[in-house]
This record gives sequence, structure tokens and C-alpha cells, in this order.
Amino acid sequence: MTRKVLVAYGTTNGSTARIAETVADVLRRDGLTVDALPARSVASVSAYDAVVVGGGLYAGRWHKDARRFVRRHGQALAERPLWLFSSGPLDASAGERDIPPVPGVKKAMTRLDAREHITFGGCLQEGAKGWVAGMILRSGKGGDFRDFTAIEKWAGRVAAEVQGGG
Repeated sequence: MTRKVLVAYGTTNGSTARIAETVADVLRRDGLTVDALPARSVASVSAYDAVVVGGGLYAGRWHKDARRFVRRHGQALAERPLWLFSSGPLDASAGERDIPPVPGVKKAMTRLDAREHITFGGCLQEGAKGWVAGMILRSGKGGDFRDFTAIEKWAGRVAAEVQGGG
């Protein structure tokens, strides 16, 4: 029986969605059935054997849709294998060292017994929504710091764990 995985994400400008879709693509390639959906659109996780939740980081907090998702589905998430990821640093730091989860994500990890959390570099490019995003871009601090090789490698580890029954 093919295991079914949900990759849910909270994103404002699409950068985290692209990471989530990359994770989903790797999981599919490795033989899993996968739905990648905006966290706010998920009504139930009961149809899934495992869940991956990702959120963009904004001012030291996970995207509100990801936070609400883990609160709303907390009991069900605690009953199945769960992995979390964050995207956000607008520099190379995520590729240079392990960046621990922000406090709210750390609490969710403990409460839900998540298997793992990883932080990937973020992406902020011209046309991004929001006043703060505009300020960051005007200061020259934008760019694309996502490392898709690292994202695919991590997703491959998740796929192996899910396939192994975990």
C-alpha cells in the first residue's frame, strides 16, 4: 500500500510554496502519494499517513497559516509522523549551519512530537507584498537564498523514513 503524505505550507509571496512543492516532488519520485496544499485550505489530515508542514519566517515567527494549521490539527498531527521546515534567512546562513527553530515552532515540535525541523534559506524578490518586504528590498537585502539541492536531500530522508514505516 502506498503511503499518503500531506505537505502543508504557509507562504506570503510563494517562496515557501516552491520549497513545499519541491519536497512533494521528491516524495512522489520516491513512490509516495502526496498532496501539497496551502495550510489554510486543509480541512482534515485524517487521510494522510504522514505530514510535512512548512512556514516562512517573518519577524521571528512562523507564517500565521502554518501556526494556525498546527494548532487546529494538533491532535491528529501528534498521532502521525510529522516533519517541519522553515524558510526565511535572507543570507547564506541556512547553508552554513543548522538554524534552530524559532520559539513557537520549537514548542509545536515538542507538543506534537515532530521528527525533525530544518530551516532553509528564504527568498524575497521584487514585487513581494508587504511594507516590511519593500523596506528589505529597498535596503538591498533581498535575493533568493533557497538551496534546492539541500531541500531535495532533506526530502529524500523524509521519504525514506515514511517508506520505512515511520
